[in-house]
Amino acid sequence: MASAAPASSTGSTKLDALKQTAAAQDPRKLSGVALYSRFAFAGAVCCSVTHGGLTPVDVVKTRIQLDPVTYNRGLIGGFRQVIAKEGAGALLTGVGPTFAGYFLQGAFKFGGYEFFKQQCINQFGYEAASNNRTAVYLASAAAAEFFADIALCPLEATRIRLVSEPTFANGLLGGFSKIAKTEGFAGFYSGFGPILFKQVPYTMAKFVVYEKAAEVAFSYMDKNTMSSGMQTTVNLGCGLIAGFAAALVSQPADTMLSKINKTKGLPGEGTTSRLIKIAKELGLRGSYTGIGARLFMVGTLTAGQFAIYGDIKKAIGATGGVEIAK
Repeated sequence: MASAAPASSTGSTKLDALKQTAAAQDPRKLSGVALYSRFAFAGAVCCSVTHGGLTPVDVVKTRIQLDPVTYNRGLIGGFRQVIAKEGAGALLTGVGPTFAGYFLQGAFKFGGYEFFKQQCINQFGYEAASNNRTAVYLASAAAAEFFADIALCPLEATRIRLVSEPTFANGLLGGFSKIAKTEGFAGFYSGFGPILFKQVPYTMAKFVVYEKAAEVAFSYMDKNTMSSGMQTTVNLGCGLIAGFAAALVSQPADTMLSKINKTKGLPGEGTTSRLIKIAKELGLRGSYTGIGARLFMVGTLTAGQFAIYGDIKKAIGATGGVEIAK
């Protein structure tokens, strides 16, 4: 997914644009639904696998955020506390909605990012998009994440309820049906504001930092002559940097999301008033509770996502997008 410069740059942005457009129209390359469905599939797999695989870390991170007085021994200590209190099986609490939710979210996020990036190029032209590529990356990521969050929010609400209240329900279907029955449609989207507040800046930081890191990396190496293993290594490194940046930007909203989904609000209490109350209770320091666990989690999963995404794209022939990095 890295936006590498044209393989043999002419030194002219306009000529490079013509070359890139010609390459994109190569009949051997995919386009339209055939291309973007592959982007979406690769994104769905990379997000569901990485988030699902890190479910134990997320369980501990969420417990630290929701009950910092009890879970006050850091990430490793938190693992020990959860296992001692509830057994090792508790570390997989919420794994069902995690896989399902992030499969959908990954499809919209990665597929949508590639789609909206291409639409920016179509709308403003290659040269303008290339000269303003940071804005293109940010706008494309924000638009993609908005639609991704609509798909993710109900399953994320279910996951957080299962993690925060171990006796709430037995798994994805039980938790989902219980929320639907007791709280209705609104119960699934009570955290939509916080999830947007968390995920949109997170995704914007994630993609723009990744793109910039990859741009620097590929300015020293020719992507077209690199081995597959080296490309995966570059994706891992750039993804790790992007993950750390994204975690720091989105941590306060992540903590608020965990809090607001833990229990339903009081009668007549709106989402905005609940968010304001939670923010006041947490303060800046409190909003970064569990940042150590989240840096580890987000850095690891983001690195894994970009590596898996790149490898799956190559495996299923998802090539043909126009790149705008110089």
